[in-house]
Amino acid sequence: MNDPETFFGGAPEAFASAPGRVNLLGEHTDYNDGFMLPVATPQRTEVALARSHDDRHHLYSGTLDGNVSFAAQGGSAPQGFGSYVEGCIRLLEAEGIAVPPLRMFVTTALPVGSGLSSSAALEVAVLRALRDWLGVDLDDVRLAQIAQRAEIEYARVNCGIMDQMASSLCDERNMLFIDARTLEHRLVALPADTELIVIDSGVPRTLAASKYNERRAECEEAARKLGVKALRDVADAAALEALPDTLRRRARHVVLEDLRVLEAARGVSAERFGELMDASHDSLRDDYEVSIPELDLLVAALRAAPGVLGARLTGAGFGGACVALCRAGQAEQAAHAALSNYNKGGRQGSMLIPVPTQGKEHNEPV
Repeated sequence: MNDPETFFGGAPEAFASAPGRVNLLGEHTDYNDGFMLPVATPQRTEVALARSHDDRHHLYSGTLDGNVSFAAQGGSAPQGFGSYVEGCIRLLEAEGIAVPPLRMFVTTALPVGSGLSSSAALEVAVLRALRDWLGVDLDDVRLAQIAQRAEIEYARVNCGIMDQMASSLCDERNMLFIDARTLEHRLVALPADTELIVIDSGVPRTLAASKYNERRAECEEAARKLGVKALRDVADAAALEALPDTLRRRARHVVLEDLRVLEAARGVSAERFGELMDASHDSLRDDYEVSIPELDLLVAALRAAPGVLGARLTGAGFGGACVALCRAGQAEQAAHAALSNYNKGGRQGSMLIPVPTQGKEHNEPV
């Protein structure tokens, strides 16, 4: 079933969508109260809903071709896409907002598991649809906070706030500068005459969740040893030398990554922004140790492509996608050149941004 009107037996009563995000700088800084610079993806998740004819919530994913149903009062969804939706519903109810039994149809153009935050796009799209349907007074920052709680409390992913803020507030041409501690945010234009490339490595992020929790614990321990609330509060990187080797390297990535974001947010040339992206990846590879050989090969292929100014992994690491900054007008050619190089040896990378031309395979070289 891939037709909403068939699912609803007519037209839906509310509709909303939300983008994924690509993080350009500021990786693994959000749970350290730091800074980041994501941008929205052209791919979006779409949600349509209407009142249910019984006392249950009925959810259908057109992308997964899967159904979930649970009691509107006291029921719970199984782990999976339904748990994200349930979290959004229950957290609104906890704020005194009555959510009637509903039917919801979900589709997404975001590739699940590539690191473009399909989960945050789902949460934000669901909350936007509920906000419109129920006439709830809910601003975009508060919506992002509820979406984050839904992921932590119901999907059981101890995430930071970046993905939900980006999905709720970003657009495709402006980065969103975010201060994770204060939630101060502002739009920052991409460097002039540039485009983005995003390529999925073809490697699922199988270790990302467990290693994410491990890195978070290491950062918390480093902050405790340094006597600060969070690594964002380290004023002088020289103070990190007192830490044990592993903690020192983890903390060094976070402290220097925050400085890279702050420099970029003040406005830099396209060439300098590319240098900051390169330095970010090298730090994620060497100090934070969240890269893998395939991501390093893909970054090298992107950096060697014509017009590319800088490249890095994006997302938690251990698989997923890489992002590059490219001179305007050269992104598609550069992406295909990088893929042609990367896919030698049987690897299965695919182009996500620019969105591939209809009828052309994602990994087809030019």
